[in-house]
Amino acid sequence: MSLFRDDGIVLRTQKLGEADRIITLLTRGQGRVRAVARGVRRTKSKFGARLEPFSHVDVQFFARGSELIGRGLPLCTQSETIAPYGRHIVTDYSRYTAGTAMLETAERFTANEGEPAIQQYLLLVGGLRTLAEGSHAPALVMDAFLLRSLAVNGYAPSFDACARCGLPGPNRFFSVSSGGAVCGDCRVPGSVVPSSETLTLLGALLTGDWATADACEARHAREGSGLVSAYLSWHLERGLRSLRYVEKQ
Repeated sequence: MSLFRDDGIVLRTQKLGEADRIITLLTRGQGRVRAVARGVRRTKSKFGARLEPFSHVDVQFFARGSELIGRGLPLCTQSETIAPYGRHIVTDYSRYTAGTAMLETAERFTANEGEPAIQQYLLLVGGLRTLAEGSHAPALVMDAFLLRSLAVNGYAPSFDACARCGLPGPNRFFSVSSGGAVCGDCRVPGSVVPSSETLTLLGALLTGDWATADACEARHAREGSGLVSAYLSWHLERGLRSLRYVEKQ
């Protein structure tokens, strides 16, 4: 038996029995962890409100043997709030739906419980902080997070050079199955022809060029979101349920 402490983001919660919940967190040291929080649904619970989606928390777990890596579920015995991002996200529909898609993406990319995923964790913390601050359009923050999540998991798309032969860009075609922008010679069936402004926007979101991203037109943001969604669905092998509710610019 052992106590273990880590900080993490609450991804989702599930009811368990009459007063308990199963909490799914993406933690700094252990990757994705599911744990039982007893009594948190009772009105007198001291830390139930801290274990809600979007919350950045410092959690103490009580585990027996190898429970933290999948054999049984550890208990959440203590929780302290690091940053209540949900306070500024859940009150705004655009932020809430974008944030929900970010949480779902983080969970999908960390399917193996107990496997460290520090880059994904840091991306999620930074993305939720930016979303809560409201300094950029929620859909742009979400698309930037999705693109960077793809990149840290080995699926970085190309928006300039040809993804197949490396021909320097700009290249006018985009193929989800080929890895992004492709030249005329490498074009495959199903390729689309997005505007050059859309590809510039997506490149800016991937690299963190917010001056360029914030100056984009709404039609290019919508087209870019469609490409990001299709590219993410291809690599996850099925789409995100939450994306259908996201408000576009």
